[in-house]
Amino acid sequence: MSTQIFVNLPVKDLDKSVGFFTELGFSFNQQFTDENATCMVIDENIYAMLLVEPFFQSFTKKSIVDTTKSTEAILALGLDSREQVDELADKALAAGGQPANDPMDEGFMYGRSFQDLDGHLWEVLYMDPSAVQQ
Repeated sequence: MSTQIFVNLPVKDLDKSVGFFTELGFSFNQQFTDENATCMVIDENIYAMLLVEPFFQSFTKKSIVDTTKSTEAILALGLDSREQVDELADKALAAGGQPANDPMDEGFMYGRSFQDLDGHLWEVLYMDPSAVQQ
């Protein structure tokens, strides 16, 4: 069974994407970084491979989704508090990301979302652990 996940995302400009996600507080594994790709560390076993579009295209026979018209996936990150949700979403918007949806507040669950520079959709959310146990 796999203990790691690598999400592969096509990007138009690798340097701009690295700058965007650096402003959000993410780091990068230089061992897996060159002019075509970088490995963004999300957590101990969770990574996003940011691949320039021509390199990404070499891994699939399908066309790359036009994120201005379609969505292929929504990447959701669970955080430890409502404050962390607001902090990360605010950083994303300040770094050039765009809002994706209105904030969601269900009391026990709180979330916000944004589009990165390439239009990929990200959700950041907090769920009260005591509510999940019920």
